[in-house]
Amino acid sequence: MKLNNGRYEVFGNSITEGQTRAADQWKEKLAKQFNYDPNEKYNLSVKDNQYGAGIFGLKDIVRDGGGEPLKKENGVIVSTIRMGFGHYRIAMAGVSAARAMGFTPYWLDLLSVPGITTDVINWCNTNYSKYSRTSQRYPWFDKYVWESLTTGEPSLPGLNTLFNNWIVTWPWRFLKTEVKDYKMSELFKNLYATLPSDMPILTSHMWNCMGAVAGGMTNVVDMMFDNWPMAFQLTEGAKHAVQSPSGYYGFRVMRGFDESGKVMKPVPSDSLFFTGHHVDHELVENIEVDCAGRMRRMNAKEPRRFLVTMGGAGAQRELFKAIIEHAIPLIQKDKIALFINLGDHKNNWEWLEGELAQHKDLLNTHFTWDDTRDFTDSIREKPVHGLHVFLHDNTFHAVYATNYLMRVMDVMITKPSELAFYPVPKIFNARVGGHEMWGAIRGAEIGDSTVETRTIPQTLQAIDLMTEDTDLLTMFCDCIVKNKSIGIYDGAYKSVELATGKKFVR
Repeated sequence: MKLNNGRYEVFGNSITEGQTRAADQWKEKLAKQFNYDPNEKYNLSVKDNQYGAGIFGLKDIVRDGGGEPLKKENGVIVSTIRMGFGHYRIAMAGVSAARAMGFTPYWLDLLSVPGITTDVINWCNTNYSKYSRTSQRYPWFDKYVWESLTTGEPSLPGLNTLFNNWIVTWPWRFLKTEVKDYKMSELFKNLYATLPSDMPILTSHMWNCMGAVAGGMTNVVDMMFDNWPMAFQLTEGAKHAVQSPSGYYGFRVMRGFDESGKVMKPVPSDSLFFTGHHVDHELVENIEVDCAGRMRRMNAKEPRRFLVTMGGAGAQRELFKAIIEHAIPLIQKDKIALFINLGDHKNNWEWLEGELAQHKDLLNTHFTWDDTRDFTDSIREKPVHGLHVFLHDNTFHAVYATNYLMRVMDVMITKPSELAFYPVPKIFNARVGGHEMWGAIRGAEIGDSTVETRTIPQTLQAIDLMTEDTDLLTMFCDCIVKNKSIGIYDGAYKSVELATGKKFVR
């Protein structure tokens, strides 16, 4: 990003002088609010990741941890934050691919580094989660506010003007928001400046990417999320790994990034790369085996396995309640087995336990990683019955439990978040934010998912179809196998390739 004649510009596209001042004021506001010290020093070291060391050989980059020094040789940094679960999930895919390609993965979670990064991001995440949950409770807010904010397409005339004066944020699609986020991320530059400037680094959120570039890192690959191009995902000075061809085109021409509709200068082709979906190595490598397992269970008329995921914002309880009530008679008839991953939301378990008070005979709980892993491994080759609830006490296992379970599931029920890109048959329930709509479109068009079921009756209809009939599950599995053969799920490998120059060989 450059300052030219009083205006910030990105890839040769300028915002106004007023927007430039507003972006500077935003950074100054946060710096003052959280006592930013521009001369702050970071003493970084490395230790085994408490949760991922045994899974990926993962090592944490920590502050003042008294660990070992970071080794640049044969290492790849993966930088992430928790904003919902999607950005953690993308980072895990990068870690998995890096390890499969022979690299040592280093985990840099900005929310685990005490200081300005934790303060600012926690404040932003609190607001995001609040408005995301509000969108699920109040349909008018979802339709007229949240959808517009998350797509940059107002549902009411004059809504953009309202947002321009709203303290929370601006519509994410527009270039002025990219500049605003970059200026905020400059507050993180001292942390990244401590790292070797040319060390390969993958980022799973734009604030990680922007902070790395602002801190002088020169080998930054941003594993981009969603399938709806928004300007705030771009960082001049980084390489961008885009998951879909339509997303690539939208970013290439900066489509819709000017609120007046002006055609913008394109992003250079050496900054943007179509890589495919960001998926863990273990899932991609075993696609044929896992799809064959689904077909075997279907033909043997075993209970169909459904996995329901609770989103990181903890929204959609009404939908979960309806799915569970619909599923219980099917479980009792041994037509399905239902798996519910509550992530790390203990309050949702307290709610769900009350809902299931009359059905304790069906209920099985899995509240430790060892139990989740061992149980999952035990059902790879044998039938499973009942209702199984998973809850973990940390974000890493909360997210990875879904990835681990995915291989032994027949169908996953999820909002079209980052899970939309994973190679498992899916029922898409209603989105949370307009940007997620395009994840559902992508999944439906490549043939591994339903279209988005926008209402509860539509979701329940899809469950019944996937339970009683065989055509959809067969079609989805066939498409997943074909998609693998043309590299659709290779995004994580290709992101590591962009960062390291080393090609992945199957």
